Amino acid sequence: MDVRAAHPRKARGDIHWRGLADIDVPSVYRRLARQLGLARRRGYSPHLQERLQGLVQRGHDVLYRPPLPRWQRMFEFILADFPRLVRAESGMLLASLLLFVVPLVASFVALQFKPELIHTLMPPQQVAEWEAMYSKAAERLGRDSGSDLAMFGFYIFNNISIGLRTYASGLLAGIGPVLTIAFNGVMTGMVAGHLQTVGLGDPFWRFVVGHAAFELTAIVISGAAGLRLSLALLAPGRRTRAHALIEDGRRGAALCLGVFVMLVAAAFIEAFWSSISWIPAAVKYGVAAGLWALVLAWLTLGGRDRDAPR
Repeated sequence: MDVRAAHPRKARGDIHWRGLADIDVPSVYRRLARQLGLARRRGYSPHLQERLQGLVQRGHDVLYRPPLPRWQRMFEFILADFPRLVRAESGMLLASLLLFVVPLVASFVALQFKPELIHTLMPPQQVAEWEAMYSKAAERLGRDSGSDLAMFGFYIFNNISIGLRTYASGLLAGIGPVLTIAFNGVMTGMVAGHLQTVGLGDPFWRFVVGHAAFELTAIVISGAAGLRLSLALLAPGRRTRAHALIEDGRRGAALCLGVFVMLVAAAFIEAFWSSISWIPAAVKYGVAAGLWALVLAWLTLGGRDRDAPR
């Protein structure tokens, strides 16, 4: 008898009936049914038969349950499946985080010592526009015109295009995502560093802290998806390169779906909350701390009851 079927913790793939995205449910269900029949014919202990019967029943319920409504499947994906996918890519996530944060911090620090470096990446007119958007005279932080609703649409388009480009750059054999993630980090650090050196750090930080939790985390996750795509192209392992690209591309597409939701949330906060200039800095930072705690708790704890036992 295959004892792995009777002891799910030892089964291939760390089988857990609630982690459906990671296993082939029909084949596992058939295998357990065969093991249950074998246990009954050979007269194994009632405890083992009861355990197998419970697993078979759970498999039957999963395999033949009616499909969930689309809205419920969407909520289930966002609240549970997406955080599980993010945690499963912890290695790529760490690499993406380093590729983003290290250039960001380095460029920010560099501008504190050599402010003229800002002109290596931005023309003077663009620098002046950035300064105008965060001047003390600006009615709305982070923009010089446009209604909240119009800016909401603009932010959605801009943020999602950055996320999709970061993911799609994975097809450029590793070079694409590395350069894209690092460039985003450099640009963010350069803008922050310049505004800090010219005395506009306070309005800038009051603007960005609100939506940073969703936007920056989403960029890092899309970078991880791009790195995974590059790894499938460069090191497919025992899979064919085409199969690896299809398989990891589907994972990346699922990650991008969650990134899309995060960037829409970031755009909403950026348009309707971050740009308000009269709200005190203490309130802005307090709300930002709450949003960071929410995002980290969601990605860390979401779908934990579905994680396969290790």
